[in-house]
Amino acid sequence: MKLWSKSATVTNEAIERFTVGRDRELDLLLAEYDVAGSLAHGAMLHSINLLTGEEWQLLQRHLRIIAGEIRLGHFRIADDVEDIHSQVELLLTQRLGDVGKKIHSGRSRNDQVALDCKLFFREELRHIVLATDALFTQLLRLAEAHKTTLLPGYTHLQIAMPSSFGLWFGAYSESLVDDVSMLLAAYRIVNKNPLGSAAGYGSSFPLNRRMTTDLLGFDDLNYNVIYAQMGRGKVERIIAQALSSLAATLGKMAMDITLFMSQNFGFVSFPDDLTTGSSIMPHKKNPDVFELIRARCNRLQALPNEIILMTNNLPSGYHRDAQLLKEAMFPAFESIKSCLAIAEFSLKQIRVRTDILSDERGKALYAYLFSVEAVNELVLQGVPFRDAYKRVGDDIAKNRFTPSGTVNHTHEGSIGNLCLDEIQSAMQQILAEFSFERVTQAMKRLLGDE
Repeated sequence: MKLWSKSATVTNEAIERFTVGRDRELDLLLAEYDVAGSLAHGAMLHSINLLTGEEWQLLQRHLRIIAGEIRLGHFRIADDVEDIHSQVELLLTQRLGDVGKKIHSGRSRNDQVALDCKLFFREELRHIVLATDALFTQLLRLAEAHKTTLLPGYTHLQIAMPSSFGLWFGAYSESLVDDVSMLLAAYRIVNKNPLGSAAGYGSSFPLNRRMTTDLLGFDDLNYNVIYAQMGRGKVERIIAQALSSLAATLGKMAMDITLFMSQNFGFVSFPDDLTTGSSIMPHKKNPDVFELIRARCNRLQALPNEIILMTNNLPSGYHRDAQLLKEAMFPAFESIKSCLAIAEFSLKQIRVRTDILSDERGKALYAYLFSVEAVNELVLQGVPFRDAYKRVGDDIAKNRFTPSGTVNHTHEGSIGNLCLDEIQSAMQQILAEFSFERVTQAMKRLLGDE
């Protein structure tokens, strides 16, 4: 079935296969959102007298029945049906006859797919934010637990200055705060209603777009109907940029852990059942989880470019190019969610070495970590900084340097003052700006789940 069929003309089979692409597969992820959109649209059509009370009650009941079938896994898109929009309308028409045909008044597949994708994106962003917060909480716990455990700091992969596991875990915690800020910006842009823009030029019906906006739990609507369609690609690009930021944090953390697990570092380890082995080397305990997080996150950081190259030279109005956005975006959500989940799971079982700097090997290997501490100590005694720097440098060159092995950092964000409460407060303030609960309640009312 094709919503655009007007005669007995049959599309060439090869053309149909190519143009439908993966829609039948990917659109199943949009199924419940398509029903929700039809429920909001139907309620609005009834309010402007394009559906009678009886017609609307029939449509509402059967749309909710279809929603139940979707949740039970009893719903499918038939092989001869083009997409989710066609399948839902076909079911309504089969079950209700002419009443089912009325649901499409005042809308186009263009605004249907834009709406369905936004509803789907909105829910996926919710899952990602909650998973990010769970990882954030785990990192904060580790930062607090290991705030006094010293760790070598590196620049240029050369031994640099003292760090601590608390400082290291805390750094990734705060990085996630900024990533959630970007997710919030994406969420705010996603959470605007495109329904009523029809094919991109509005409708001569007196549609009540504010009504569907409220029913679907959106914060606002895309006012200009052309812009509502121009948002295809832009919305995906903005989400991709937020996912890319989050992926960059996860990828860098995975790289650190992979490095720290190697025998040359030996800073952290995991239980054997969280590592993998070698087919010929019986001693191997490989960090495959973190290598795959790194690879997945590198690929996710390419996502904004893929979206840009797919959409950046399109004029206004709808173009079929936008169909391929689903193929790029939908797997990306699954990938980032799996990375977040496995990272949190693994970090719950991380083992931190507490004697890296204090055992005999560490004292010899990391002695120069404390050179800056020695310089600063001289400065505190009144020696000009540049003179102190030269004096310690000369001691190192002549093998006279004796490290203190202690640190005294007290300023905000340093080893002795991690500001974990402030970092947690910053995350809580951002999380409070998401409208998750209001959206959830709106969708429950619409689908009859209350």
